[in-house]
Amino acid sequence: MRYDPAESELFVHNRSRLSPMLKPNSLGVMDSNDLMPTNADGTLPWRQNSDLYYLTGIDQEESILLIFPDAAEELDREILFIKETSEHIAIWEGEKLSKQKANELSGISNVQWNCQFHSVLERLARQAEHIYLNANEHPRANSNVQTRDVRLLEKCQHDFPDHQFERLAPLMHQLRIIKHSAEINMIQKACDITEAGFRRVLSFIRPGVGEWEIEAEFIHEFIKQQSTGFAYSPIIASGKNSCILHYIKNNQRCQDGELLLMDVASEYANWNSDMTRTVPVNGKFTQRQRAVYDAVLRVLRKCNDILRPGLSPKEYQNQTLSFVESELIGLGLIHEDEAKQQDASKPLVKKYFMHSTSHHLGLDVHDVCPTDEPYAAGMVLTIEPGIYIPDEKIGIRLENNILIRETDNLDLMANIPIEADEIESLMAEIAQ
Repeated sequence: MRYDPAESELFVHNRSRLSPMLKPNSLGVMDSNDLMPTNADGTLPWRQNSDLYYLTGIDQEESILLIFPDAAEELDREILFIKETSEHIAIWEGEKLSKQKANELSGISNVQWNCQFHSVLERLARQAEHIYLNANEHPRANSNVQTRDVRLLEKCQHDFPDHQFERLAPLMHQLRIIKHSAEINMIQKACDITEAGFRRVLSFIRPGVGEWEIEAEFIHEFIKQQSTGFAYSPIIASGKNSCILHYIKNNQRCQDGELLLMDVASEYANWNSDMTRTVPVNGKFTQRQRAVYDAVLRVLRKCNDILRPGLSPKEYQNQTLSFVESELIGLGLIHEDEAKQQDASKPLVKKYFMHSTSHHLGLDVHDVCPTDEPYAAGMVLTIEPGIYIPDEKIGIRLENNILIRETDNLDLMANIPIEADEIESLMAEIAQ
């Protein structure tokens, strides 16, 4: 594989935390993601189910984990099923995992071919009272296709109608929200690769360059650094495009005097980073651009100051809106008298800052988390305030990745230039 995987001890540790969360005499089953078709004989790029990877470290399609802590036989307590290879597969697709390699990656001693899964499941289900099954329960999830999880659920309900079915997703959310030190190392690696990409593009940005060319520079550096690629569809937005929150066309040329907003980051070993930087296309902020930029940066730092264990997401967002409102008044976009008389249900700040400030980060860019749970040490979040002024073609967002700690946070992107003076200095130095 391209990346250096985490040690198997991480995945053994993760499973050991899940087992006591299951009800007595329960077995849990977790499936990999589907390989999705496109047209003709094409397929979409495949990515492993994050929950399955979290528990096994197996980055291969058609893999299944069965966990049964109370099984009578020790070998039945953890079973990994993987795709059996063949000479034909080896010729056309390359080698698949051997049982020995799957054992080394996952720390699971009982590895079987997935053609044996249903017979093993039928045997063990007779010993169990509860069956835990997984599903994508992310609050933003919206799937219009039937997944392997859904097909497995339907089959189990048909084959074992007298069993009690339970949800794995809430348990996985609780486990994944606090990051192990090995996970922090992987996210830091992804951040470091993102830094390399950003420094590379600073030498490339100039009036007349295409947004798509900048995207190409990023992916070149990411893959060079052993990343599989982008953590998400990159946003390379110049001029008025910088005010479009999810602009991904990246098909315009950068013009002199405009700003360039880049929301782009790498992943490493399935863990993700998430960065946004906004720079002047010609290397020098105008006075107005600089004023807005500094305002956004002040908000980011104030958010980092209050993002501490015990703070609720709702209170955090409310305080952030207050920070942004103060900056908008200073920029002349909101009058102080208007702010005092505004309808609390329709805050004026939302005209210029319409998205949330932070989200959890990990194996998913918008990582899973229990709803409204207060922040705690060990969580990794983004901080990404922004101010968007379409009439002035000014859209500025800044984003770093933060590990919450008890008394001070660790900025995993502290080495990525963010000060306006540093950005201008680096761009001027490169231009020479």
